[in-house]
Amino acid sequence: MAENALAFSSVDVAYRIRGTARKVLRGLSFHIKRGEAYGLVGESGCGKSTAAFAAVRYLPRNGEVAAGRIEVNGQDLMSMGARELRSLRQTTVAMVYQDPSRALNPSMRIGRQIAEIFELGGLARGQAMSRSAEMLDRVRISDPQRVMERYPHQLSGGMQQRVAIAMALARNPALLILDEPTTGLDVTVEAEVLDLIEKLRFEFDTAILFISHNLAIVARLCERTGVLYAGRLVEEGPTLRLFESPRHPYTVGLLRCLPRPERRKSVARLDTIPGFPPAPGAAPPGCIFTARCALATERCRLEEPALIDIGGRFSRCHYHALAGDLPRIEPALAAAPAEATAGGPILRIENLSKTYRVGDHALAALRDVSLDLLQGETLGLVGESGSGKTTLARSLLGLTAADPQSRISMNGRTLPPRIGGRAPEDVKALQIVFQNPDSALNRSHAVRRLIGRAIAKLAGLGGAALQERLLALTRSVQLPDRYLPQKPRALSGGLKQRVAIARAFAGEPKVVVCDEPTSALDVSVQAAILNLLADLQMTEAVSYIFISHDLSVVRYLADRIAVLYLGRIVEIGPAERVFHGPQHPYTAALLSAVPDIAGSQGRRIRLQGEIPSALKPPAGCVFQSRCPRKIGRICETEEPPLSEAEARHAIRCHIPPDELMPPAK
Repeated sequence: MAENALAFSSVDVAYRIRGTARKVLRGLSFHIKRGEAYGLVGESGCGKSTAAFAAVRYLPRNGEVAAGRIEVNGQDLMSMGARELRSLRQTTVAMVYQDPSRALNPSMRIGRQIAEIFELGGLARGQAMSRSAEMLDRVRISDPQRVMERYPHQLSGGMQQRVAIAMALARNPALLILDEPTTGLDVTVEAEVLDLIEKLRFEFDTAILFISHNLAIVARLCERTGVLYAGRLVEEGPTLRLFESPRHPYTVGLLRCLPRPERRKSVARLDTIPGFPPAPGAAPPGCIFTARCALATERCRLEEPALIDIGGRFSRCHYHALAGDLPRIEPALAAAPAEATAGGPILRIENLSKTYRVGDHALAALRDVSLDLLQGETLGLVGESGSGKTTLARSLLGLTAADPQSRISMNGRTLPPRIGGRAPEDVKALQIVFQNPDSALNRSHAVRRLIGRAIAKLAGLGGAALQERLLALTRSVQLPDRYLPQKPRALSGGLKQRVAIARAFAGEPKVVVCDEPTSALDVSVQAAILNLLADLQMTEAVSYIFISHDLSVVRYLADRIAVLYLGRIVEIGPAERVFHGPQHPYTAALLSAVPDIAGSQGRRIRLQGEIPSALKPPAGCVFQSRCPRKIGRICETEEPPLSEAEARHAIRCHIPPDELMPPAK
């Protein structure tokens, strides 16, 4: 058996675009031993996914490995014929993608999809179905027989991802490639998936190539990490050493972009990496990072640095010894955050409920949610999938009509339940920024038209006034003028999100709902977007409802936090009080699952099972069926009230506030 499950040796990968070969990977060399987890990090467009696809020869038609050697389990990948390649993919290499719903066949039941893998290996159908159930049990899916009868759309995102992992591990591969496998998952499901990957890695002695923009997850899972920039490996080494004392300016910049507990929007803006990565295929002379590096000298512009061995780790920098002292782009705020107005709330939600009919059954997606939002305030909304966050957002916007007894008011004026019945000034006062700008922006329209139409409709401007407002908006979101004639497909994810934010602010809204606006973005782009939202809040005095499963991001931006579980608010209060406790047992479990950039983690509070169906919610306290601190029959028979634990901090729990402690660290 080969020592290395995967080895890249001086690999170049090029894409042919309009007749020109553009190199997107240059001289890439790294290896992964059997049983080892290797992290690959860097901004979008740096070549991470290209490296993954090259490792299984899944490159598109216009892509080719132009130079170098790739070995999988000791076999030369590039010399294989079609039959050998199929055998390799069937028995030796497996890949789990970011979106499991796209990897699963929507027309086939789960059991059949997994069984096919075993049938291709020679097992009879009955044996294959039996092995499929064993694999689902191994990935901690309860009642595998029931799940095998379902179609992919009938499973949650976390369940779909575990099915994808079960399929990937069905033939005990030597190499498992994971491309952003936890991006769309809740923090609790993410922690379970990572536990599962770690357990199965040791059980099967499987090597893992883990691609992610979440550096904390990489710190937890991977022994070694490589940092890619513009197709070049710029730093590599043991993960914790690399993150504790990075020796390349790019790695330093990535780590400084992360939100940290001591940094809040009221204290300082997040660090960012200035500028943008070079275009794919660009090959400027000297160091590829020169244009964005604060340490760059004339030597950097003329002489490309080698990958230097510095005691078991590597850095591609002439001045690697100085990287830790990289000058900061001081992110201090120019002005204090906008203060909440002394008057009444700008938005008030009273007894908001939403019930759907599913056949003859009632599904209570929200029940008696009441909260206020002040001008210039950010309310963070957190909870697992199925907790009601998106339903709350859609009800506020009038996209979904709430139940009759619900009341939503803006500046003291009650809003009609549906957007079609609302006055134009109410529509433009409430806007939304979606998680995926690709789905929210019309691909056939240029940026200028996308934002201009919103200005014309929401602000009622035209002619020179429209153009003046358009330029003011795009410049406020730091979108260069050269992108105005471009269509969304020509923009990066961060630039698309800037377009979406500019469009949301076209009518000078009073409240903006931000639904996971940074979850799919690199840490550098995420930091820029969070700074932008904070800046716009200061200048426009806008209020945010910020929905996210990334609790470190919520902690940075939110003034208050509301925790939803199965359609009920179980905790609400100022952000720092919620994080420091006392906490509802559910809040404590969410916080304990957050990975740390140092690779350490306090005592995990493990929740049993998944969030129950709203069709059959538990009696009494909605959390009692999963609560690790259940105190007895009262939890099963009586729903606790939302009681004040301290000033402006309320918790829905039968346990007295003085007995609720924050999770152990």
